[in-house]
Amino acid sequence: MLKKITKHYKRLRYTYMKLAAGILFVAALFFPAYVKWEAPEENFFTVYLNGESVGVVGESDRAEALLQEARRELVQNEDELVFIDVDMSLEGQAVLWGKIDDETLIRENMQQVLRRNIRETMQRSYVMKVNNYMVNLGSREEVEQLLQTAVDKYDYEGKYKVELAHVEGREFNVLTAQILDTSKTEDEVLEANAMPAQRGGLDGVFAAAFEEAEPIVEKDFEDYEQGLISMSFAEEVEVVEAYLDESELTPLDQAVEEVIKEQEVSAVYEVQPGDTLSGIALTVNIPMETLVEMNDSLENINTTIRAGQELIITVPEPELSVDRQEEKYIEEIYDADVIYVDNDNWYTYETKTLQEPSAGFRRIIAIVSYRNDKEVEREIVKEEILMEAVPKIVERGTKTPPSYIKPISGGKLTSGFGRRSRPTAGASTYHKGVDWAVPTGTTVVASCGGTVVKAGWGSGYGYVVYIQHEDGSQTRYGHLSRVLVSSGQKVVQGQKIALSGNTGVTTGPHLHFEILINGKQVNPLSYLN
Repeated sequence: MLKKITKHYKRLRYTYMKLAAGILFVAALFFPAYVKWEAPEENFFTVYLNGESVGVVGESDRAEALLQEARRELVQNEDELVFIDVDMSLEGQAVLWGKIDDETLIRENMQQVLRRNIRETMQRSYVMKVNNYMVNLGSREEVEQLLQTAVDKYDYEGKYKVELAHVEGREFNVLTAQILDTSKTEDEVLEANAMPAQRGGLDGVFAAAFEEAEPIVEKDFEDYEQGLISMSFAEEVEVVEAYLDESELTPLDQAVEEVIKEQEVSAVYEVQPGDTLSGIALTVNIPMETLVEMNDSLENINTTIRAGQELIITVPEPELSVDRQEEKYIEEIYDADVIYVDNDNWYTYETKTLQEPSAGFRRIIAIVSYRNDKEVEREIVKEEILMEAVPKIVERGTKTPPSYIKPISGGKLTSGFGRRSRPTAGASTYHKGVDWAVPTGTTVVASCGGTVVKAGWGSGYGYVVYIQHEDGSQTRYGHLSRVLVSSGQKVVQGQKIALSGNTGVTTGPHLHFEILINGKQVNPLSYLN
């Protein structure tokens, strides 16, 4: 009996297995749209485009391929570039049974979503770049109008025109700006720029021979044409085609204001021999008080300045500058060049006027170079002296004066040079040096080589060292805890002379340091190297 049951059970199991295999075969044969489950990898992907479901695929790579096909079909008949906001994401699952969508249907769904997200406001535009300044304009004509406005400001003859041209060796859509002289033909421009040997055939040979043989005849004043000779942009102008949203474009009138309006730009002025702070202020058109505020090396309007010192100034400049040359007839009062007589026994800051100048009068033809409204260079091509100028003769020293170094390493500047609130009873309200807070016992070195003229107690300064230098200047070191040199001793720059301290009238351990020029204290920070 048991044997019959077992045999029957085996037959049922065999029948079940055949039936299952048949079902699987029929499913594989008649239902190809269903994907096989391959645990544990994802094999069922819902595609979302800009947050909208557009269908289901069985392979993630197919979604990207379908998107590219949908975009290509959507824009294939468009003449201009089409910008579409696209954000595609996939939600994957690992399933045993799942139906994927027809790819044609998925592409159609994608196109519907893409069509709704076309950026209609994108348009062909032009980005103009000048140094670090950039502006977006709506057309090539607007770029040319903007640049022409910059030129027209100085083209009083109305003969110069702006033209955009492609930059050689650069991408095709990169343009640069040229200023052309419309009063000359193309042949005249080429002829003016060509050397005789570059002219073709016998014409070039005869032209070269003629120029060699013809005597040079000096022109009279009436022979010069005068007027504008050339114009060019001082900065490189680059223009690039782009597609931008309308909101990113700058109106033409606003762009003109931004590009042509003068802006305050920082510059450096190098102090020349004989310069004064008041004279510099007049030259650069900046109030003296403003110059002091802009420069840490200037304590106040009475601060001594020296030749070679650099001062920060501001000058008005537009974003885009125009260079031009003019041939001009000028009648003027003029000064002769200063004549210098060198004295090798004097220092460079020592001068003496040997002859006072007297202005003369002349008429000239000059080629004057301008950057915007400022004259930057003048070349005299013809001159007639009507009254000779008398030159100024100055004797000047050639010896390099001593240099000064900071007498301590580190330290915090706690009191500058000049007027101050009294820090403690007995202290001065006009500080004749500078103070650096340092721990007692910090090494103090000679700021400049020379002879020690005082080493010891100095009343309110506590222990001090005074050093006389070969040019007559003097350095002083105060509030010392220990003096390491003696009066009459020779020291070199950087030699250890003392230890800092807290002696005399102080509010804490520090070094007080002074420099005296011609017997008068000056701001040490203006002299330290």
